[in-house]
Amino acid sequence: MLRHLTTPLLAAALAAAPLAALAQDYTLRATANSNENDEDYDGLVVFKNYVEAASNGAIAVELFIGTQLCSNGAECLQGVSDGSIDIFISTSGGAAGIFPYVQVLDLPYLMTGDRVAETVLQGDFVRTMRDMALEDSGGTIRLMTIGNTGGWRNFANTQRTVRQPSDLEGLKIRTVVADLPQELTRALGAAPTPIPWPELFTSLQTGVVEGTKNGITDIMGMKFPDAGLQYITLDGHAYMGALWWMNNDRFLSMPEDLRRVVNDGFYQLQQATFASPKRKSIAAYEAFVEGGGEIYVPSPDEMAQFRDAAAPVYDWFQANVDGGERIFAALQDAVAKAEADMEAANARDLN
Repeated sequence: MLRHLTTPLLAAALAAAPLAALAQDYTLRATANSNENDEDYDGLVVFKNYVEAASNGAIAVELFIGTQLCSNGAECLQGVSDGSIDIFISTSGGAAGIFPYVQVLDLPYLMTGDRVAETVLQGDFVRTMRDMALEDSGGTIRLMTIGNTGGWRNFANTQRTVRQPSDLEGLKIRTVVADLPQELTRALGAAPTPIPWPELFTSLQTGVVEGTKNGITDIMGMKFPDAGLQYITLDGHAYMGALWWMNNDRFLSMPEDLRRVVNDGFYQLQQATFASPKRKSIAAYEAFVEGGGEIYVPSPDEMAQFRDAAAPVYDWFQANVDGGERIFAALQDAVAKAEADMEAANARDLN
């Protein structure tokens, strides 16, 4: 890495950095099953840049984007566990087969906006989930942070404007295979229809499904309006969390100063993934409307109807998901604290 510097820059680097730190003592292999247009890639670039610079070259980060190292969540997490992969990012659905309680991030209408979600995901809630994952993986898989990958999930469909849960009645809504999104879709009156992501465009086009639950950047990136998707309801029922995992032995093998660099690097990564969907969604929503799409924002009364209709899903989650009660309580406590702190701050800032 240093050999690419010009002579004056090299001299400056040598003067500023301890000689012991100039060798690449650690190389971290990080992978994301996405592409270079994704928030995950944005976060990894920020992480790589920060960690390599802040460690004075003691840590190198190699990025593997796509399926070079592994092809799905279960396979990639196994790689993290056995140490062949150092860092991996998954959605909650991608990790649910191993850590089912991470689906708590998919529970609807618990976090009411970016400010609450970002506060919750920088606090003790994440540490609780980390402890649970370490215990369940035999101490091999460590949750480093939770960022975002695509903003918020909203209901979108090919048929009609959805203003309240009754408007979803009978619509065939695409879900993943996991139980929780199917329970939610059913609770709101729609018909859950598991469809693999690569098949969703054709399924919308042919009427196999009539709607989906996705963020706007995914909708536009996959050109779903060309398949007939013309109605989006901004109910924001779930924050699209991105779980960043690391091999625990690899992390703990580093001296404390480098562990701190890696930990700070994940903070930088998290902030990048918080910001990226906000910026990208502006152009995506504009393109959706320009193509003839309709965006509906539910009123407070209509949002209350969605929340009331979805409430049974909370009981189902706690009763049927291993670790569900513990993680649900942790999320509820974190949300309540974040909302109280936000209200107190607003009381000071708005007067």
